[in-house]
This record gives sequence, C-alpha cells and structure tokens, in this order.
Amino acid sequence: MKLSTWNVNSLNVRLPQVIAYLQATPVDALCLQELKLTDDKFPVGAFEEIGYHAAFTGQKTYNGVAILTRQPVRDVAKNIDGFEDPQQRVIAATLDTPAGEVRVISAYCPNGQSVDSDKYDYKLKWFAAFRDGLQKELDRYPRLAVLGDYNVAPDDRDVHDPVKWEGSVLVSEPERAAFRSLLDVGLHDAFRLFEQPPKSFSWWDYRQLGFRRNAGLRIDHILLSDTLKAVCSECVIEREIRKNEQPSDHAPVMATLELA
Repeated sequence: MKLSTWNVNSLNVRLPQVIAYLQATPVDALCLQELKLTDDKFPVGAFEEIGYHAAFTGQKTYNGVAILTRQPVRDVAKNIDGFEDPQQRVIAATLDTPAGEVRVISAYCPNGQSVDSDKYDYKLKWFAAFRDGLQKELDRYPRLAVLGDYNVAPDDRDVHDPVKWEGSVLVSEPERAAFRSLLDVGLHDAFRLFEQPPKSFSWWDYRQLGFRRNAGLRIDHILLSDTLKAVCSECVIEREIRKNEQPSDHAPVMATLELA
C-alpha cells in the first residue's frame, strides 16, 4: 500500500500535474493540501476518469484538503472535532484493506506567518487541538496515517541553514514542541524510520532560486501509528516533481506499507 502527500498550492493550477502523477505513480491514497477552491469547483470528474475517488473540503482562495483513493472510503470526517475553525484544514477517511481498516488523515497545518503574529498563536492553539483529535483517532484506529503539510521543520537536519532560520516561524522551539506532541500520542515520523540523504527537503521558496540551490525545509510529513510503523518499508521525498513546469513549491512525500 502506497500513501502520498502533496501540497499542490492551488489544485486549479496543478490539476494536470496531479493527474500525471497519479497515472505515473498510482498510489492507494494521495492526500492534497492547499486546494484553494470551493467544493463546487472540485474536479471530481477528472479524478473519476482515471479511477480515483475523492473526499474533500475546500474554501475560496485559501486552505482546503482532500484524499484521493483508488478504492471507496467511508466514515469521512472534516475538521477537528470540538475546535471551532472556519478554515478547512483537516479531512479523515477510512480505507478497507485485506489487513483491516486504515484511517487516513490529510492535514494542512497553519503557517503562523511570524512568531510575533496572532496567526502564530492560532497555530499553537490549532496544534494543541489537533493533538487531542489525533489521540481520539488513535484510540479508535490502530492503523492510523496522518499525512500533510505540517509547516514545521522538526529539527536542524530539516533546515538548509539552521543558523539563518533559528527562532523563525516553521523552526521555532514552540512549533517543534507542538510537532513532538503529535509524536507523543503514539505516532512516528515515517521519513526518519530510514537512513536518508543529508539535506533532504520537501519545500523550496520560489524566490532566490531556492530549489536550484536546495535551500529548502522538510515540512511535509507522514506520521504513522505503531501498527503501521511496523510495516513501513520506505518513505521518500519525490523531489523530481518540483522540476515540473509551473510546479508547486512542495514536492510529494510517499510511504510504502507492506500490508498483508
């Protein structure tokens, strides 16, 4: 079973690239972030034509998340239970597999803008609510995979220039602590289950030749429960996708699970 996550930074703009990706890499579930469109504009038909089902929740101009799957899903849930938030950032669905049900969550965590911004305070509150929500999901679903753009580089290995970025949004210690709190409920960073090349990043700024210089951050993550960690055989960043014409500023991240 292959699970992938990709912040597409506008599905309208990147739809041909998403279709091409799914045709070349027919993953079982692709989690998308930053759809930037309302539900009535979601291209359901385009995905149906290539054999994919879609669960999604969007909003105009900003945010929006989706899960694309080769098999139908059930028990779709949107947003964080008990956390009032007009921003569409979380969607969850259950996939039935021969090994049992797998709960998949697609999340677009807040950016935070800057450490002195009210959006930063919102980010930390959001993460606290998300952690509590994941604990409830994990209590119900032992096979849990949480994929998305977390907007946190967990440690200095995930930052192209740790000195330059020190204390900044995306790498500040409160954000990193918030990310670790998600692991503390019983989740594991799939990418760090394996030896990885140094300077492995999933996001590069469009400005100042960020991708060409590999001046990036690893902020897109796949978190797995104990049960799925035990069967994860690979997790890779598909950085070649970032070379597309008019690319997203993010590359997909994919994990392989050896489910019986």
